[in-house]
Amino acid sequence: MDKGKISAIILAAGSGSRMKSDVHKQYLLIHDKPLIYYALKVFEESCVDEIILVTVPGEEEYCRKEIVEKYQFKKVTEIISGGKERYHSVYNGLKRLKHSEYVLIHDGARPFVTIDIIEKNIAAVKLENACVTAVLSKDTLKIADSSGYIEETLDRNKVWSIQTPQTFKTELIRNAYDKIIHSNCDGITDDAMVLETVSQHPIKIIPGDYQNIKITTPEDILIGELFLSKTAAHK
Repeated sequence: MDKGKISAIILAAGSGSRMKSDVHKQYLLIHDKPLIYYALKVFEESCVDEIILVTVPGEEEYCRKEIVEKYQFKKVTEIISGGKERYHSVYNGLKRLKHSEYVLIHDGARPFVTIDIIEKNIAAVKLENACVTAVLSKDTLKIADSSGYIEETLDRNKVWSIQTPQTFKTELIRNAYDKIIHSNCDGITDDAMVLETVSQHPIKIIPGDYQNIKITTPEDILIGELFLSKTAAHK
């Protein structure tokens, strides 16, 4: 095995139903470039060795020609189809990794990831084997009962909004996904939850960036355009 090989799985297989658009959100243009371009560009310029791009089934060739080849992303080694749910798409990517010691899993709809975030994840995973990017919640969060009445107010200093990348020793997260997939577990929303569900392995939180938002609704496109207008990232 090539010790230290670092892989990235970038997810672009969502339907984007909340975007209310006929175009899948990963191809929506922000400053004249498709949304997925921005995350791929940062990972391309980072120290990762390879990128597995997971896309909507049937759109692999489109991604190859209109994204990977057009923008000359040399680190994208494979373009594969996603699955029914996010965790199925991640699992498809994990199965394609070879000789990978660590893997970063990132939502392609988070275009404002930075090389600094990636480097902090890589440094942490080499010590911890499992880490996630997150920011402290800015809002007061409450637990409600089934009737909509407040039961509890959470301590805001202990509540984190989870982002991506989420980074793991490849063997650790692949084994966890193997167990989840074969147990037909529902309600999995992120990669850390997979590990939480099947093991007691500690997961380190890595402080992220409040601009590392996920583009989900039309309003997020406007926010994204504002962020880009203040940087040279789109040039």
